[in-house]
Amino acid sequence: MNHKISHPEKGFEMTCFNKKQYRMTNKKPAPRNRTIQITKEDSKNFGKKLIKLNSNISIDNLINKTINQDIFKTIEFLPDGFIDLLFIDPPYNMNKKFGASKFKESSVEKYTEWLDNLISKLDRCIKPTASIYICGDWKSSTSIHQVMEKYFVVGNRITWEREKGRGAKTNWKMNSEDIWFGTKSDQYVYNPDAVKLKRRVIAPYRTKSGKPKDWDETDNGQFRLTYPSNLWNDISVPFWSMSENTEHPTQKPEKLLAKLVLASSEVGDVVFDPFLGSGTTSVVAKKLDREYVGVEMDENFAVIAEKRLKMVDENKSIQGFSDGVFWERNSSNLRK
Repeated sequence: MNHKISHPEKGFEMTCFNKKQYRMTNKKPAPRNRTIQITKEDSKNFGKKLIKLNSNISIDNLINKTINQDIFKTIEFLPDGFIDLLFIDPPYNMNKKFGASKFKESSVEKYTEWLDNLISKLDRCIKPTASIYICGDWKSSTSIHQVMEKYFVVGNRITWEREKGRGAKTNWKMNSEDIWFGTKSDQYVYNPDAVKLKRRVIAPYRTKSGKPKDWDETDNGQFRLTYPSNLWNDISVPFWSMSENTEHPTQKPEKLLAKLVLASSEVGDVVFDPFLGSGTTSVVAKKLDREYVGVEMDENFAVIAEKRLKMVDENKSIQGFSDGVFWERNSSNLRK
């Protein structure tokens, strides 16, 4: 039986479907299809790792856990001041189905109220030195900016190219998304040297003696390390032949999260994601030796997250990140 979880004062409604409507399969995918799937056995084994909160919990019992619950039912039980890095990838203000739940588009005012209600409740959990990133599209960015100014010091807005999108005859194709960056105070972590981008040099300059100027000459080509900007065009959206790909409809790339985690946290810091989805934030945090806590209300996506976290024990690589630097898209043949 389907049921609705409504937050009228937040102006947002979500319909949750019976989890039997999610298809688990033991069917073997095509050889080149590396999409992570879950079997009934996965659901049983990894489902045991999920937790639900019905009373206050200490940080020691919360670290490196996936909470299978609605974030609005979880917040009141979370400890104070435990978050070093908050990453929020909320449902955008549009009609969208996420596995066993469906979100309805609302007015900008109501979406702003919903987001404000979330942040106001999470605020006590954030450390004074924390950084905050909130994702959105062109429409929800209006609400994000308004709410972030109310609670945080707004630092910047990152725009990243999605690389793919559906064409439209009545409007411009939506090929980008925003990530708003803020901090709880003027004291925060920022490591620009950890997120440099290695670019190919098209028109290299040399000194009078003939030596490379601000770039390196290697056997594989000519490259320059550049500091990160707020415009990202090096991100590949996960697709079926990538080992990180899942069936989540709005999965964020590991490379994208790696930039944020490396730039705005230190080893051992706690990274928190209240809309974990298929687990990318927790997976990247684990790969980069951070602690993590994630909340995901859809049990099947939460199970996928736990399966991916187990896979990290065998492989900590992040596509597009190697040798301590980020690389441009389609440059794997240039790396050694």
